[in-house]
Amino acid sequence: MKSVSAVLNAIGLLLAVFSIVFLIPICASLLYLDWPLLLDFIVGMLVTAITGLLFWFVTRHNRYEITKRQGYLLVTGAWLMIPAFAAIPLLLALPSLSFIDAYFETMSGLTTTGATVLVGLDSLPPELNIWRHELNWLGGLGVIVLAVAILPLLGIGGRQLFNMESPGAIKSEAVTPRITETARSLWASYLMLTVLCIIALKLAGMNWLDAICHSFSALSLGGFSTHDASIGYYDSPLIEFVLIMFMLVAVLNFTTHFMAWRRRSVIVYFNDPEAFYVLVVIVSSCFLVAYYLWEEGIYPSYLLALRHASFNLVSIATSSGYASVDYAQWPLAAPLWMMLLTATVASAGSTGGGIKMIRTLILIKQARRELLRMLHPAVVNPMKIGKLIISNNVIYSVLGFIFLYFMTLVIFTFILLISGMDYLSALTAMLAMVNNCGPGLGTVGPASNYQGLNDFQTCVCTFAMLVGRLEIFTVLILFTSYFWRR
Repeated sequence: MKSVSAVLNAIGLLLAVFSIVFLIPICASLLYLDWPLLLDFIVGMLVTAITGLLFWFVTRHNRYEITKRQGYLLVTGAWLMIPAFAAIPLLLALPSLSFIDAYFETMSGLTTTGATVLVGLDSLPPELNIWRHELNWLGGLGVIVLAVAILPLLGIGGRQLFNMESPGAIKSEAVTPRITETARSLWASYLMLTVLCIIALKLAGMNWLDAICHSFSALSLGGFSTHDASIGYYDSPLIEFVLIMFMLVAVLNFTTHFMAWRRRSVIVYFNDPEAFYVLVVIVSSCFLVAYYLWEEGIYPSYLLALRHASFNLVSIATSSGYASVDYAQWPLAAPLWMMLLTATVASAGSTGGGIKMIRTLILIKQARRELLRMLHPAVVNPMKIGKLIISNNVIYSVLGFIFLYFMTLVIFTFILLISGMDYLSALTAMLAMVNNCGPGLGTVGPASNYQGLNDFQTCVCTFAMLVGRLEIFTVLILFTSYFWRR
């Protein structure tokens, strides 16, 4: 009972801290003189803050360092509860929106999935668009990592939470000696890049509202847009180029960005074992897919094919989810290759989803080791990625993760098939949800959204988003009997 109380105490503090982020859309409502929406966001802020403080007050006598076991429960519980409170302004402002759909929307924002059930985004009140994109931005490096920089000041340690929230198969050494300083350093890098993106998009032709919103979703690889046609609304090669650059930045490890900035040297990127492979796979795929589309006669020139292939492939591969054209109309091999890339190319420590490149490299190298061992059973062949020697414990962990990843995709896909969804839509919807990408193909393709799903299918997709964002282990361990044993 004390363990549950300690978790509720921490969740209460998280909710109280999260209530502060309502101030941004509140300020936007004052700027736009939108009094009804101002009231909606104030209500959302007060309900979140009061609930959080109530949790904290009732459990205030059980405040102590969160253990690893409690950390799993806290991270999952926080990610389940925060979207529910974030949905309050949507429910108040859009009476036709059901709670399930509103919860899907906010979960999609916070998990940086970018899938939406809303139509008429072009006419949506600016404050609601700002709120959706702010959720994307906050989810980019994780609500929990943000709290790690604050909660120690309130008497709760954060290392266990940071280890569980930070993505990647290998937890690299801290950027700074203290965990709080590490979290703050990552957010400082994130904030600086966001400001640069806002300025670049404004100079490229967006208005201030769109530049801010799309910068939030570009750096978080969230993919939310202020327009139903997504980036296709602008039909601007310059805007597409700017977003490509920042999506490529966001798909790399933010620790690497911070170290490069602190040392004033790009050599740091060459020492990153993932960065080279991430960029080579994405860039080469852009040229190959463009050639394929040109050869198939989809576009009259190779340069036009390269423009559309590059933007949409980078967007999907990085798990962002923007679209400039309806790539579902391309020959099926191209979009399916893009969906495959979204599962593999993001760096650990980035805002991307999926398996991550580091796990992909470990899987490939382990397969090579097994082939070598078949010929030379006594060979000693330690695995190295860059200058780092990978221990067998990490390799076993990666193999277990990969198995659970594919089993999660298979099970969720079959659930959607049983619910009545066609195969292409079910498979790609699950690829999009678990990899936090956004659009799939078929009925959930880039020219449509997830509004057509029934409530059961929406709930399945919502849970798949959560499982993917928390990298499977964190959620699924709660469903094991030994987790609940003393």
